[in-house]
Amino acid sequence: MITSINISQKQYFNWQECLWYLDRGFDDCVYQVRPGCVRRAFEFEGEAVLVDISYANGALTLQWLIGTKSTATINHVHQFVADWFDLETDLTPFYKLLLANQPLAYMAQSFKGLRFVGMPDIFESLAWGIIGQQINLSFAYKLKRRLVETYGTSLLYGDGKYWIFPTPAKLSGLQPDDLRQLQFSQKKAEYLITVAKQFADNALSKNIVLALPDFLSRQKILTSIRGIGVWTANYVLMKSLKERSSIPYGDAGILKALILHGFMKDKTDLQGMDSFYKTFAGWESYLSFYLWRSLANKPEEQETSVMPPSL
Repeated sequence: MITSINISQKQYFNWQECLWYLDRGFDDCVYQVRPGCVRRAFEFEGEAVLVDISYANGALTLQWLIGTKSTATINHVHQFVADWFDLETDLTPFYKLLLANQPLAYMAQSFKGLRFVGMPDIFESLAWGIIGQQINLSFAYKLKRRLVETYGTSLLYGDGKYWIFPTPAKLSGLQPDDLRQLQFSQKKAEYLITVAKQFADNALSKNIVLALPDFLSRQKILTSIRGIGVWTANYVLMKSLKERSSIPYGDAGILKALILHGFMKDKTDLQGMDSFYKTFAGWESYLSFYLWRSLANKPEEQETSVMPPSL
C-alpha cells in the first residue's frame, strides 16, 4: 500500500525559502508549518486526507498520515502541491531579467529557488481576497480562522486539529448576520455569500474561468461579481490560475518595494510603475512576489490591499 510519493524537483527550488513564505508569523489555519515540512488536510470527492510535505535530495515527498490512498486522491494532492509551489515553471528566463536589472539583480541569488506560492483552490482564493479587502493581514487571518473553524471540517491527528476550508455549498446557505457574528463587515459578508452561491450553483468554477480565451476575459468574469474589484480579480488570477501577467495594482507592499528600489518617486507615480513592469512582460506576477519577499523585515506591508472593491 502506498504511504508516500516523491515529486522530483531540482531546477531552481529552495524549500527553506518556500517555508519562510508560509511561516511569516501569520496564523493560517489551513496548513501547519512544522520543522522541515508542511502539514495540510485535503478533501477530495467527499474524503478527507492529511499529508506531510517535505523536501530532500531533489524531491518533494508527500507522506500520507490519514485517509485514502486511492489513485484519484493521490493524483489530486499531487497536482495541488505542484500548483501550490509552481513546480512546473522554468525560472531561467525570469532570473535573466533580474540579472539584467541592476537594482534587482541581487534577487536572483538571494531569493534563488523561491517558487511562487499560490492558492490553487479558486474559491478559497476569492474568499481570501474578499476577507483581506481594506484591512491588515493580521486581522484578515483572524477572520479567516473564525470562518474556517465555524463552517469548515477538520481532521484529528495526534494532539492536533487540521482544518479544511469550508465548501461553497456550506457558505452559500448563510445569511450576512451569521458572518457578522464573526466580525465580518456587512458588505464582506454579502460578497462572500454571493461568491459561494455562484460556485454552489455551478455558475462559476476554476474550469469555467480557465476556459476563457485571455487574461482580460478572465478578469471580466470575476469583476462582474459584486464585491470583486480589479485588485481582487488580479490577485486571484495570479494566485490561483498562475496568470504571469497579473499585477496587484494598488497593493501597499508592492508600492513600498518599488519606491525603496527607486522605480517610483512616490505612491502616485503610476507611470513609473507601468514603465517598470513592462520590462518584465510575462513575469509580472513573479516580480510582484519577489518584491513582496524583499520586504521581509516588514511583513505587515506584504500583500495588503488598499483598493476598494467594485460595488
